[in-house]
Amino acid sequence: MIFAANFKTNHTRSVTRAYLEALTQKVVDGECKEDVYVFPPATALDRFETPITVGAQNAYPAHNGAYTGEIGVEQLDEFGIRTILIGHSERREILHEGQEEVAAKFSFFKEQGFEIIYCIGEPLEIREQGDKAVMEYLLAQFEGIDTTYDKLIIAYEPIWAIGTGRSATVAEIASTHQSLKQSVNKPLLYGGSAKPANIKEIIAIENVDGVLVGSASLEVESFYSMIAA
Repeated sequence: MIFAANFKTNHTRSVTRAYLEALTQKVVDGECKEDVYVFPPATALDRFETPITVGAQNAYPAHNGAYTGEIGVEQLDEFGIRTILIGHSERREILHEGQEEVAAKFSFFKEQGFEIIYCIGEPLEIREQGDKAVMEYLLAQFEGIDTTYDKLIIAYEPIWAIGTGRSATVAEIASTHQSLKQSVNKPLLYGGSAKPANIKEIIAIENVDGVLVGSASLEVESFYSMIAA
């Protein structure tokens, strides 16, 4: 089972270091057998001594260059970062990353050998049109993506359930994950308001291989309680 924490634009480097030290101690003391990932903001990246996988929330598809405000592989290499989130709905929706741009980023980091957690999801108006519309929308987000890549993990995140406190129902998650697995047979995470109160219910669903956690991962105790569940 995979447990991934996405800090988004939260936590400083010092807070992240203290967080990872505390979480590492819990993971080691608890003899945790789960795969644990943490994605801090770019300014909090560092070389941490931990069995937890630390990844980047985003990077520019270049080694380095004239890309003001961006980070590239050169900066990630400094900290040994070899895992990245690509296609998160907030980058698609807020920062207007289109599928062509997302696919180009995916291809670049695939060529660099990165482990990629690739995010897909649908807005509420698509969900309300029914399962067929949802799957058409989700599968379109694999355009230009090599779904056979051996270091690929998929994260399904219904946009209408991110940061709203509302999670998809068990039936909605089960149906969507089952359909996705038939098309893309890769580890499949659920990412939509997963929290301690619903984690046992979510990870018990067939075809759910883990969770991508946002706000509920910002506190060590909260996130570890989900792992321990």
